[in-house]
Amino acid sequence: MKYFKNMIYWNKLNSKEQKKILSRPFLKESGIIKKTVKEIIKNVRNSGDKALKKYTFLFDKQDVNEFQVAEKKIISSELYLNDVLKNSIAIAKKNIMLFHKAQISSTIDIETEIGVRCQQIHLPLNSIGIYIPGGTAPLFSTVLMLAIPAKIAGCKEIILCSPPPISNEILYTAHVCGINNIFQVGGAQAIAALSLGTETIPKVDKIFGPGNAYVTEAKLQVSSIFNGTAIDMLAGPSELLIIADNSANPDFIAADLLSQAEHGMSSQVILLTPCIELAKKVILSLDKQSSNFSRLPEILMVLKNSPIIITENLSECIKISNIYGPEHLIIQTKSPREVLHYISNASSIFLGLWSPESAGDYASGTNHVLPTYGKSISNSSLGLSDFQKRVLIQELTPQGLIKLSNTLQILSSAEKLDAHKNAVKIRVDFLKEKI
Repeated sequence: MKYFKNMIYWNKLNSKEQKKILSRPFLKESGIIKKTVKEIIKNVRNSGDKALKKYTFLFDKQDVNEFQVAEKKIISSELYLNDVLKNSIAIAKKNIMLFHKAQISSTIDIETEIGVRCQQIHLPLNSIGIYIPGGTAPLFSTVLMLAIPAKIAGCKEIILCSPPPISNEILYTAHVCGINNIFQVGGAQAIAALSLGTETIPKVDKIFGPGNAYVTEAKLQVSSIFNGTAIDMLAGPSELLIIADNSANPDFIAADLLSQAEHGMSSQVILLTPCIELAKKVILSLDKQSSNFSRLPEILMVLKNSPIIITENLSECIKISNIYGPEHLIIQTKSPREVLHYISNASSIFLGLWSPESAGDYASGTNHVLPTYGKSISNSSLGLSDFQKRVLIQELTPQGLIKLSNTLQILSSAEKLDAHKNAVKIRVDFLKEKI
C-alpha cells in the first residue's frame, strides 16, 4: 500500500461522512475560482484582445501577437505527424462519424386532424465555439468529438480556441475535420472571448468543450449573463467510478483508475466493491502500475482524493453509484448488462472486462464530452442534437381551422385571453362570410 490507502467501509460511515466521501475535490476552491473567473470575464469585456494578451502571458507564459493561427501553419502541421498516428486519427474519425450520423433525427410531419399539419425540423446552429484543452496533455481527440457532430449538423461557422502553443496534433485534427478558424488562446479568457467577442475573435452562439475548473466556471458564468452565450454542459475534471465483483480483474481495474487519474489533479476515481480481497489486490496493482507513468505527481494527488469503498453487496454499489452520478462508469461484474438495468445516473457506461474507458475517450465512436459534477442525473452526453435546434411548424387549411376553432375559442376563453380567441374568431368569421 505504498501510494493508495483509502479503503473505506461504507456502512461504518454516518450520512455526513458518506456525503463527504462522494464530494468532488474542486468544491474546496470554488469561491476563489468564481472570483478569479468573474474578474477575467470583466477584463475581456472591457479590454478585448489586450486582456487576452495579458492573461495568455500570465497563465501560459506565451507572448502572443497574433491570436489567429495562419492557414499555412495549419496545413503544414501534417508534416510533423507520422503516418501511424494519422491513420489512427482517421480510424477514430470514421467510427465517431458513423455513431453520430446514426443520430440524425427524422423530420416529423403529421396531420393531427384533417387540415391541421404539424412538423418538427432540425436546423444547425449558426456559429459555435470549440474549446480544446492544451497544456501538458493537448487533447486533439476532443477536436474529433466536437468538430465531427458540428459538421454533420451543418453548423456554418466553427471557431476553435486552445491554449498556446497549439500542438501540431490539434492543428492537424482540426484541419482534417474542416476547421480552419483557429485561435491560440485558452482558459477562462478563451471562454469569455467566445462569449463576448473581441477585436479578433468573433462572438459565437454556443460554446462546446471540456476544461479545468476555471474553464467550467467561465462557461457557467457566461451562460448566466442576460442574453448570454449558450453552453453544451458543465464538463469539468474527469471522473471515473467502477463497480466490480469477485469476477473482476484487479489489474484491469487498477489500469482504468490510473488512466483517469492522470487527467489532472482535480480528477477523481472511485472503486465500489463488496469484495475485500479484490480491493486489496487492486491496491497492490495500483502501487505496482503507477510507478510506470510520467504523470506520477498528478496521479498521486488524485489517488489521495479517491477512495476504494467496500459495500455489503452489489445492490449497495449500484445505489452509491446512482447517488454520485459519475461521468464514466465501468461495470466489471459477472453479468454487467443485468447491473446496467438498475443504473439511472451515469454519463457514459463501459460494460465488462474488455471495455476500457480509453475506448470511449478515443475511437469506439461515442462522444467523450460528458456531464460531470453529478450532472448526469439530469443531463446527457454530447450528441448531434446539441449542435442543432428543433423548430416547430404548423399549417392549417381553412377547413382545418374551422374544425378546430371551437376548441381554440373555448380554451382561450377559459384562460381569459380574449385576444387569442379573437385571432381565431376573426378568421372563422371571414371564412363563413366568404362561404
